[in-house]
Amino acid sequence: MTTTTTEFDLTDDQRRLLPTDEDVRFYAEHGWYLSKKLLTDAQTDELHAASERFYAGERDRELPARPPRLAAWEPEHGAVQRHNDYVHYLHDVFGAILRNPLIGAVAARLAQAEEIRIFQSTLIYKPPVAGEPTNLVPWHFDKHYWATSTSDRMLTAFIPFHDCTVEMGTITMIDGSHRWREFGERDSTTLHFADRDRSELDEMLAVNAARNGARVRRVPMEIPKGHMSFHHCRTYHGSGANVSAAPRRAVSLHLQDGANAYRPVTLSDGNPVAYNHDAVVRRVDGRPDYADPRFCPTIWRS
Repeated sequence: MTTTTTEFDLTDDQRRLLPTDEDVRFYAEHGWYLSKKLLTDAQTDELHAASERFYAGERDRELPARPPRLAAWEPEHGAVQRHNDYVHYLHDVFGAILRNPLIGAVAARLAQAEEIRIFQSTLIYKPPVAGEPTNLVPWHFDKHYWATSTSDRMLTAFIPFHDCTVEMGTITMIDGSHRWREFGERDSTTLHFADRDRSELDEMLAVNAARNGARVRRVPMEIPKGHMSFHHCRTYHGSGANVSAAPRRAVSLHLQDGANAYRPVTLSDGNPVAYNHDAVVRRVDGRPDYADPRFCPTIWRS
């Protein structure tokens, strides 16, 4: 796949940062990939500074409607783990840096896709409080709550603003789990992990591993500043406590290939499954458009 296009282009130095053929094969086998240094120190420092202004209330625009399951931490919520969705839309600094075509080109190589669009972005702050229960992210995979998306090639870039260590509760992958056949799907699997019972999620991981004859191999991602991890939308992942002296700051940048589109999904009671986009994106032929450039901008096309 060439990286030179009429709309998006990379410098020679940037091309050297793309995954190699061996890296692409590794991602296909393991379901995750640790990138080279894709952001400069100045860019990660800018994200850090912008996050503080965001937490203080700075916005460049607001959502046209409030989705029913919007993650939107506010100061009155206290010293819990903070999640704030749509930061690429709400704040121009995040929008400019997260639309970096280099990130899109890396994702396109891994997903073997011609086009990459942003699907969602979530600003995350894990406070340095060892016993804070919200800091523990249970085992899950993202495609569960992207049930209304047609694609199985979606992926996530986890982008810390600093060196991200095990001590900080870094993201941890279940190696190769994206290749498992899934068992035990139910209505609750369409919910975000924060809305699900932790014991149920732990049970689902154990059941799926056992029925696939697989060993649960946990791989903590030690991510140097400016680097990022990518994982497949069906790769089980989670994270542990932050026992360091500093907060863990990051963005989870969820990405979709150009073929992804909305599909209707219904629960066992006949009610439709809804994703947050369904309340804000434009509609085409009466259906939510997951290619709406306001919320799902294209960041790479080859």
